Order: sequence, then structure tokens, then C-alpha cells
Amino acid sequence: MNKISGVFDLDMSIQYLKGVGPAKSILFNNMNIHTVKDLLEHFPRSYEDRTKLKNINEFIDQEYVLFIGRVTSVIKTQKVRKNLSIHTTFVADDTGICMLNWFNQNYLKNKINVSNEYLFYGKVTYEYGRYVVDNPQIYDLKDLHKVRGIYPIYTLTNGITQNYIFKLISTIYQNNFLFEELFSDEFRKKYDLYEIDRAVKNIHFPENFGIIEYARKRLIFQELFLLQLALLIIKNNCLSVTKVSKYTNTNIEDFLSILPFKLTNAQDKVMNEIMSDLLSDKNMNRLVQGDVGSGKTIIAALAMYVVVKNGYQASMMAPTTILANQHYLELKKYFDVFNVRTAIITSSTTKKQKEDINLKLRNHEIDIIFGTHSLIEDNIEFANLGMVVTDEQHRFGVEQRVKLNNKGKSVEVLIMTATPIPRTLALMLYADLDLSIIDELPPGRKLIKTYAVDKSYEHRINEFIKKQISEGRQAYVVCPLVEENEELNMQSVIELANRYKENEFKDLKVEFLHGKMKNKEKDAIMTKFKEGEINILVSTTVIEVGVNVPNATIMIIENADRFGLAALHQLRGRVGRGQHQSYCILKSNNKSTQALERLKIMEKSNSGFEIAEKDLELRGPGDFFGIRQHGLPEFKLANLLKDVNILKMAGQASKELIANDKNLEKIENKKIREELFNKFGEQLRNIGT
Repeated sequence: MNKISGVFDLDMSIQYLKGVGPAKSILFNNMNIHTVKDLLEHFPRSYEDRTKLKNINEFIDQEYVLFIGRVTSVIKTQKVRKNLSIHTTFVADDTGICMLNWFNQNYLKNKINVSNEYLFYGKVTYEYGRYVVDNPQIYDLKDLHKVRGIYPIYTLTNGITQNYIFKLISTIYQNNFLFEELFSDEFRKKYDLYEIDRAVKNIHFPENFGIIEYARKRLIFQELFLLQLALLIIKNNCLSVTKVSKYTNTNIEDFLSILPFKLTNAQDKVMNEIMSDLLSDKNMNRLVQGDVGSGKTIIAALAMYVVVKNGYQASMMAPTTILANQHYLELKKYFDVFNVRTAIITSSTTKKQKEDINLKLRNHEIDIIFGTHSLIEDNIEFANLGMVVTDEQHRFGVEQRVKLNNKGKSVEVLIMTATPIPRTLALMLYADLDLSIIDELPPGRKLIKTYAVDKSYEHRINEFIKKQISEGRQAYVVCPLVEENEELNMQSVIELANRYKENEFKDLKVEFLHGKMKNKEKDAIMTKFKEGEINILVSTTVIEVGVNVPNATIMIIENADRFGLAALHQLRGRVGRGQHQSYCILKSNNKSTQALERLKIMEKSNSGFEIAEKDLELRGPGDFFGIRQHGLPEFKLANLLKDVNILKMAGQASKELIANDKNLEKIENKKIREELFNKFGEQLRNIGT
């Protein structure tokens, strides 16, 4: 979709579209609409059915209706409070009477005349024995032919209305243009797809509801097809690297014998998959996905142990100094038993220490190196790097990971994540990786008791925190924002921490933590918390992926309705790591049904995967799973829960295309290749080389 004929260019700035201009273009930019193409790809989120005229006696409570009514009374105005006036009148047809209300619309007195008939559209409620429509739209009867139809409903921002977007897109379509078609007639016929022009036009201006489904299918297929095609190419490029490392010694029984626990069946299965990769003639490129506490770290340790036994070095990169230190200290005690030489390098490591570590790495006097971003510095060199383990990989950019992988000749890649992602979505987002799932928690692990409450429980919660701390425990309190934002009615981390220090918990040690603090400050606070020198840590989600503090048993989350379920689950996973019963308390004053429903899910389930499925169902994909962090675009139209059949079809089509034309060099695939580079140019820069 790059070119259109006529007066418009898809890449033209939205600012120069007639009726927009500089001021409105800023509003569009806030909606991530920068070009004419972005506007046309700002697809409707739903539709209003105005195809049928209804009589008043046919109204159904809570439905939207288009109807003709004769005004039977003058508009009466009631001033409810300073900034709220309600304007009321009654209308009738041959079948009944309906009450109409408008809020703060004084101009209506001059627009509506008693005894005249008008066309109305709005939502019906049935209350006190009569039908009521609040804020109905009003049209002249002569406009009936224009008003009847299926109306697209777009996601908006302040200053941009439905009618405004509708008119802009209509203007573009009045100047005949054509999208450039990516797919051949044969390809479209095979997968039963509309032409691109027909699909885009009918998604905005559908003739009937049936045609919307065909239009959606084409557009969803295209975005999922291109995404999976790009990921397959990336994967194939990884597989095409000649594997020079050889693995023969893969016995891990001696390592397993010193562990104070037995691997779960799920861990055994994943370990077998890793062993199979190592023994194959292709480099491993595997994602291990497991819930918080499922035992991913020990799997990484076993994999690195095998690599070292075969004469290679391994590295493990974590997103924070705290997490890198945690992995290092936790695993070093096992590696020391077998004289596996370990080291750690972070931003806290001095220049002299780094020089010493680097020399030892080059001389193969270090077998396993732990660290943060410091591992990818240019002067870090390995004698024989065989494996790279990346923890919480979505915290790193693609280039950072590639830079570390390139420090060896043919590196085995193992990526770990505790971010719960439904399998359907994971298979697509990580199509460039093989997927392993640890879907079982170690036996004996206590479930975290979770409660969703409103602010009326404040005093009881504070007393509960004091009781737990008097028994030697510690607590996290999480707030969404660093600075006060009255509009969202959230207390800042700093203000809440200060209030706790001065009032509720003045006899306890309270500290705060947020993302704007320097790394050294954050590390110092977390170290104190881990060592029990802090009773209550007030924080933003910076502790979402963090240190293991077995003594912390309480997680309080303020304004919990503002978080996604996956984020809540990650935060909850900071507790429940020791022998004591742990608790997660979700505080919210949001009375909406959906907000309460989502928080109740947290009360009922401790499974990250189950919660992720529910969150996907309730919120849609959006940027929910860190798609942007993965380096991929946000979906325009696809809903991976509802569109799983299209996802499968697009996946199959992408595999078949790559099998027949590995680098998309055939003439019929030229436009597909061009579109891929437009979307994923940075990731695909090595395609065909």
C-alpha cells in the first residue's frame, strides 16, 4: 500500500489534506496518524446499524435505534447544577410516545419546533414505564436517504469527531484512487481474499454487514501475513548460519544431583528440547516462557553447564544490575562445585575490574559471564563464546541481542521470559524462535492470596501491613505514576512514601523507588530491601522484573484498575517467594463493571497464561504484550483471540511462499518484498545477502 493515483499520495502528511492544517495535524499525530495512509488505515472499531427505521413500540431497552418522531411538547430546561442543564421534550408516532433528553445543548430550543417531524438516532433505555433516549442525534426528514446505512465508529481523541474523520476519508474517496495490490489474482483466489481497494473502501463505507467480514479478512490477513513472513525470514537467516560448535558431552546428572529439588516434568521436557537443539546441526534459537517461579533460571544454568563441559563459554544478560547479581549469586554456588569459573560485569564494575575480566574472557579463564548491557560493549571479547542467555528479552532491543550473539562464531541463543503470553500470540510474535513453555510450578509452592478492594479498606490494610511487619515480614506498595496527576486521581510514589513516613507508618522504615532515579540509587534501595533494612518499599512498576526477596509477603497495588492483568500478575510475582503465606491486595475505586470483572479474575487465578488469555480477550492485543518493545508494529485491525483462523491461514501462506521463494526474488513477489522492507526494513536488512 504505497501509492495511489489521483491527487493524493499515501505518504503525504495529514497536515496537507484539505480540512486538516497544522493544529488538527497535531491531534492526529497524537493518535499515531501522520500520513494519508495512516488515516486510511485508522480502521473503524465498530459500526452503527442505521439501516432500519423503527416504530416506538418496537424499541428494545439498551439498543440503538433510528426513528421518526413528531415533537409533542416544547423543550423544558432544568438546571441541575452549575454546569449541567437538561433539556427535555416528548415525541410520538402512531405507535407510542418517547421522552428525549439533551445535556447542555441550549441551541436546541431554536432547532426543534412543536408538531414538526424529525429523524432521530440514539440509545433507548426503558425506565419508569416509558422509553427514554438521551442525547439523540437530530436530522431533517429530507436527509433520510443520507442517514440510513451502516456508520463506522472510529477511536477518537479530544478535538477529533466521528463526523470529521468520516468526511475526511469520504473526501479522499471522492478523488478516485487505487492502492497498489500486493497479491496476484492467483494468490487472492487461493485464500479467498478481496482486492485491496475493495477491502479498504468497504471497511470504511460498507454496503452491508456481510461485506465488512470479507473486508476485515483481507486486511487482517495482510498484516498477519507480512508480520509472519518477516519473522520467518529472520529465522531462516539465523538457521542459515553454519554451525561450527559440536556438542557430545551432554550428561547433566552430576549437576542435577547437587540441586536441593527435583526438576518438574515441564522443566524436564524443556531441557530435552534444549539438548536436542545443541546436538542438532542448526544453532539453537529458543524462547523459554514460564510463569513467575516456574524454574527458568535453573534450566538456563543446566544449558550453560553443558556448553562449558563441551569447551565453550556462556554469557547471561539481564535487564538490571539487581537481576544480574541475583542470577550470579544464585547460580555461582552450583557452578563452584564443578570448578566452573564465573564472573559478573555491570555498570558498577570498575574500569580496572573490567580490564581484568576482559583479559580473562579472551584467555578463556572465565567460563560463564553474567551481566547487563555492559556485556555488549565493544571491548568485551570471548575466547570461544558458545551460548548467550537473555533474561526478560523484551527489555532489550533487537540490535543489543544481535550484538552479543555476534561475539561468537555460531552462538546458541536461549531467551527467557516470565511475561505471560497466550500460546497463539507467542507463536506469532516469536515466529523467529522455537518456543518452549514451562507450564508447571514446583510442588509445595503456596498460592498468593489475592483480594480486590476499594479505598474503604484503607485502614484495615494498613493494620494488616503493620501486623505482618511485626512478624518480621516486608511489603511492597506500587503506584502507577511518579508525579501527581489530579486528572487520573493517582497519588505519586514520592507523596505516598512521605505520607507513610509522617503518618501511617512513621515508626517503620519506608523508602521509595521509581524509574527516574539513577541506577546506583535504585540498586542501593533494592539491596537494602533485600537485606531487610527497609520495611515498606513504595515503588512504580520498576520492581516488576526484579530482585528475589523471599521475606516480602505483601504486595499492595494502588489504582489497580489502571494496570493490565499481565502487569498485575508480574507485580504479584514479586511476593510468594519464601516459606511464608503471601498476599496481593488490589486497590481500586473504579466502579465500572469491566474494571471489577478484570480484578476479580486476579482473585480467582494464579496462572499467568490463563490471566494473559483473559486480558487479551478483554482488552485486545494493542501494545499489551510489549509488541513495540519486540520491534514489531502494533496491530491495526487483527484481534488474535477472534482471528485465530486467519492467523493460521496467514502463517501457512507465509511458509509456502518462503518455501518457494526464499528471498522473495520472483517477479510476482516483488511488491510483497517492497512492502516488507517498508514495514520491517531494519530487521530485514540482511535478507538475500
